[in-house]
Amino acid sequence: MIQQFYPQVQHDFRYELNKDMNFAAAHFIPHEQAGVCKDIHGHTYFVNITIGGDELNDSGFLINFKSLKDAVHGRYDHTLLNQLDEFKQQDPHHFPTTEVVARTIWQNIQNLLDTLSNQPKCLQVIVRETPTSYVVYRPKAGDFRD
Repeated sequence: MIQQFYPQVQHDFRYELNKDMNFAAAHFIPHEQAGVCKDIHGHTYFVNITIGGDELNDSGFLINFKSLKDAVHGRYDHTLLNQLDEFKQQDPHHFPTTEVVARTIWQNIQNLLDTLSNQPKCLQVIVRETPTSYVVYRPKAGDFRD
């Protein structure tokens, strides 16, 4: 993977973890305004996840890197995104656009983090769909469970 620097998210946590990964997947955008993206096509998506927290777990991690890879690569690699439950709905907020993929990855990661005793937070998800196009998803404070 090419080393890439991404926009930084400002936070007050003691620790920041970043995990880069990729997955290959196909998708289509079922809307007339999607142009050529209406047709099924594929990408090698590159993802960066930023996790912040003040406390480490019993193993000395915010979260194990492998857990993050399993949650993203393990879920999305070599799939047709439109067939996954989170993208099946005929609602533009659930079409597998890069924006929605980034938000959905954030939701899945934060749900995983919410189960951990040290309560880290997913601060940012970046999804690169092509070499020249990427989306940054940053949750708002109210998106986190208290």
